[in-house]
Amino acid sequence: MLRIITQRAEAEAELRRIANRTHDDRVVDKEAAVRDIVQTVQRQGNAALLHYTKEFDGQQLQPEQLRVSGSEMDAAYQQISKELLDAIQLAVRQVEAFHRQRVPKSWVQFGENDIVLGKRYTSVDLAGLYVPGGRAAYPSTAVMNAVPAAVAGVDRIVMVTPPGPELRVNPAVLVAAQEAGVHEIYRVGGAQAIAALAFGTETIPKVDVITGPGNIYVTLAKKMVYGTVGIDSLAGPSEVLVIADSNANPMFVAADLLAQAEHDPMAAAILLTPDSALARQVAAEVDRQLRDHPRRLLTEKAIAHYGLIVVVESLQEAAELSNQFAPEHLELEVADPWDLIEHIRHAGAIFLGSSTPEAVGDYLAGPNHTLPTSGAARYASALGVETFMKHSSLIEYSHGALSQMSSAIQTLAQAEGLHSHAESVRLRMDSQG
Repeated sequence: MLRIITQRAEAEAELRRIANRTHDDRVVDKEAAVRDIVQTVQRQGNAALLHYTKEFDGQQLQPEQLRVSGSEMDAAYQQISKELLDAIQLAVRQVEAFHRQRVPKSWVQFGENDIVLGKRYTSVDLAGLYVPGGRAAYPSTAVMNAVPAAVAGVDRIVMVTPPGPELRVNPAVLVAAQEAGVHEIYRVGGAQAIAALAFGTETIPKVDVITGPGNIYVTLAKKMVYGTVGIDSLAGPSEVLVIADSNANPMFVAADLLAQAEHDPMAAAILLTPDSALARQVAAEVDRQLRDHPRRLLTEKAIAHYGLIVVVESLQEAAELSNQFAPEHLELEVADPWDLIEHIRHAGAIFLGSSTPEAVGDYLAGPNHTLPTSGAARYASALGVETFMKHSSLIEYSHGALSQMSSAIQTLAQAEGLHSHAESVRLRMDSQG
């Protein structure tokens, strides 16, 4: 049964506990093991990947089996239904259309005194995508990570994903990756896959940016290699926060909470509502929908540890608590969501109205589903084309412009004790005098 809380102080404490669920001693204990994996892959390359794949995945790989073959990729199309292929292709089109609107444009500004300033955007050369395996197959993750990289103009997009039984990679994931623009796929997962992308091995290329969600080992590995490569974020377990009023359907709200809880035993599912009757109805409905749930044990664990209903005084109070939590997914199942959104400051993605379940965003609405978690929405945003691009400043001064600014530049350089900075300007002025 979902816990129901009515006191603001208790609610704030519980929301803090849930937000910090990845920062406990169990995580600290894993850091040393992950560091050892990362360093071993850096030193030993493919040999380390084969060793860890056998140790953690129970799969015996040969070096030539690391890369998924072209024939296996082609065969994947024959192993999925036409209905699934159509859905994947629709998702790719929708996500691509959205991200094409977000490509930053280079610009140049011609100012007074022949001063030219600008910004030039270019994509990274290689992008590495991590697509989880394990509890479920995630073709949607392949789409959400690969499409913005392709739209950004990345020349080489590689993907890693853990192998299943008999070294099999889920055919839906293989198809989604190809449709979304992935060029190479490697059957390796975990912290060792992140290290391989960061440092390169005899088979897997060193990339510039690594994106994609994973378990705590993957997340810690991304944290450790940041600086050697860029990363999208340190995504934690999934979470949803629903704000609902008396107009909400308790059956819909319960389904949306369970849609997050079924991801992972550490997923969070939270409801904030001013309607105490709705709170009780949703709690009962969650129990009812769990009875025959195919992922019942996993989902019940998430609900028991990180499920919560808070009865608030008003929607304004709900917005305040939501902003403190800064959820990955925020659903506004209220009569006037566009009015309430004016009070929302922090959320990874916002779903407005009772006909917009979070699943719409997971698969094909268009905006990316790789989102900041664990309160990171206070300062971070969804994965996008910008993740795979960087910008260079453009600066050009004519002699006249440098002459006009030379005194101020030299004064500032001298104030900082940087002699040659000042000289680099003075010498140019003297030579043109």
